[in-house]
Amino acid sequence: MALQGKTLKLCSCNGTIALDAKRLGAVLGAGEPVPVHRELCRKEAVAFQSALAEPDLLVACTQEAPLFTELAASAGSQARLAFVSIRETAGWSAEGAQALPKIAALLAAAALPEPDPVPQVDYKSSGRLLVLGPGAVALDWAERLSETLDVSALVTDSGSGELPAERHYPVWSGTPLAVSGWLGAFEVEWRQENPIDLELCTRCNACVRACPEGAIGYDYQIDLARCKAHRECVKACGAIGAIDFARPETRRRERFDLVLDLSREPLLRLPDLPQGYAAPGADPLEQALAAQKLAALVGEFSKPRFTQYRERICAHGRSGKLGCTRCLDVCSTGAIRADGDHVRIEAHLCAGCGGCAAVCPSGAVSHAVPGMPTLGARLKAMLGAYAQAGGRDACILVHDTEAGRRLLMALGRRAGHGPRGEGRRRAGRGLPAHAIPFEVFHVASVGLDFLLAALACGAASVCVLAPGLGASAYVSALREQMRFADAIVGALGYSGTRFALIEADESGVLEEALWALERAPAIGARASFACSAEKRTTLELALDHLARHAPAPKTEIALPAGAPFGTLAVDKETCTLCKACIGACPEGALLDQPEAPVLRFIERNCVQCGLCANTCPENAIRLLPRLRLGPEAKQPVTLNEAEPFACVRCGKPFGTRKMIERMTGRLGAHSMFAGGGALRRLQMCADCRIVDMMTSKDEPSIFDYTKGT
Repeated sequence: MALQGKTLKLCSCNGTIALDAKRLGAVLGAGEPVPVHRELCRKEAVAFQSALAEPDLLVACTQEAPLFTELAASAGSQARLAFVSIRETAGWSAEGAQALPKIAALLAAAALPEPDPVPQVDYKSSGRLLVLGPGAVALDWAERLSETLDVSALVTDSGSGELPAERHYPVWSGTPLAVSGWLGAFEVEWRQENPIDLELCTRCNACVRACPEGAIGYDYQIDLARCKAHRECVKACGAIGAIDFARPETRRRERFDLVLDLSREPLLRLPDLPQGYAAPGADPLEQALAAQKLAALVGEFSKPRFTQYRERICAHGRSGKLGCTRCLDVCSTGAIRADGDHVRIEAHLCAGCGGCAAVCPSGAVSHAVPGMPTLGARLKAMLGAYAQAGGRDACILVHDTEAGRRLLMALGRRAGHGPRGEGRRRAGRGLPAHAIPFEVFHVASVGLDFLLAALACGAASVCVLAPGLGASAYVSALREQMRFADAIVGALGYSGTRFALIEADESGVLEEALWALERAPAIGARASFACSAEKRTTLELALDHLARHAPAPKTEIALPAGAPFGTLAVDKETCTLCKACIGACPEGALLDQPEAPVLRFIERNCVQCGLCANTCPENAIRLLPRLRLGPEAKQPVTLNEAEPFACVRCGKPFGTRKMIERMTGRLGAHSMFAGGGALRRLQMCADCRIVDMMTSKDEPSIFDYTKGT
């Protein structure tokens, strides 16, 4: 059977999945019952092989994907293979008999075309490895890895190990100061504190024999606590010059492809470490696993460029004033750094979590793997097929490609059966029939735009599965995004639990949490809009749809602090209409009116970044988070206006009366404005001020001042 141009191969897995071939064929638009195999991976494998002449094959089984891929390769087939799980995610459940709408949704999503490719980020590693840490362990691992990698060692203590008898690799000593970079481009800086330079040392043992205190061992480092400073070692070293107690330059810097950090406290303390850097701690097993991974990172590699950044609408800063720092706060890899009034995203360090895009209020940072248009198309395909098959109150269960996927597979596998020896007495229930798994690269990428778009496309609720995140910034960001979404849909009258975050790390805990969730009713009409790559556009489309079908329509909704929508409160008594706030606004929310001193504002454009408030010299602006719905939110409104002040010389308006009067009042007592002409000049426009200075006979010039003796 063909589905979106792909040939579908469906299997009931030895009859353990309840599949209604006739009903499923009608839902998928086949016009006839869908052929359902029972043992596609075994006795009926010939049915798969006979379909290999087709250009695109969709197989509803992920467990045997390696087998099917091997069969296709053996047949020399050029067919493009795709796989989707309907067993653990749908059929294996206490509600498996009611799971046909979910199965239709999963198949509809799997049949969609592959998203467009994104630019790649390249790495090149030739295997230059630095092993740093206490001498005994660092030298041991350096020796082990020297046969396969281009090893160097940095010993961070003295007396804990002996240098090898043969100089197979460089050995330095010192205190590490910093590690920066990524796979193939690490830079390590350290300070050499011991008088013996191991690069110059010939290991001739002359210093060892000469030291009467025995302060020098076979690590060729001086124990400064035992040294009496008689400098006999310096004399013994002689022309070699490896020992210098007054070395002028102690800082050193080298570049490496890989770093094995065996320090007690890792130099990089980030939730997600860059590829090519490992800090396994003191556990020998963890050290061995880290060494194994690093040894495999030799060659050329690439990964997607996960994010796109448009600095024009970035609200990080303007003219040295700080605004939004949300992406900096949530990034777990240190890939985002402040760069003047904007931020800089180092693609080599980015791990693709998408947390920056989720919290960005303006959409200056967007996540591209996959992008919101792809996610939106998948939402619409899944929810459309689900509704067409008679499904109700769909819950989109968002999970990642690793820990979340494994947890769902474990949950489905245990459906109907308990642990070994328990049988059906402690049988699992699997996933509820209305919970539709929705895979993303990382759940941190789920933001307000996705949450609201999912409801607009027909979901009753969205549940995010976040195993292993703990108390990270990701969890705080996800909860905040859900808090904003809850405030909006709750105010519009959509009752029930619409958004949930489950942090379960074990399938039993996940099962209990999922089945305990309140089942919310669907919102009604499904939206037809296509999600946009522009975050604010997607938000606007989703909000308009939700507001149009709201049980309790509102034109204004109060939002929690930090929300990406809101208005401004301007203190008209202190505001001088200097318009500095207009120049600071990166979103075009504050507007000028050149012919008059008027401050205008478009509420829908405001992202509540705070740049206007931080820029205002009079502290006259306050942020008021709220959501204004309807066409009024897109129309300019006047926040403040004042009587213009006309130039006392030519009559041209050039400022506000309040600003000029305040300025002359403050400067009137200053000695530079003691004369009436100077103070009056402040009441002139820029052109007249210059003319007045040039024509005034009372204006002092340089020739009026004599040279002091």
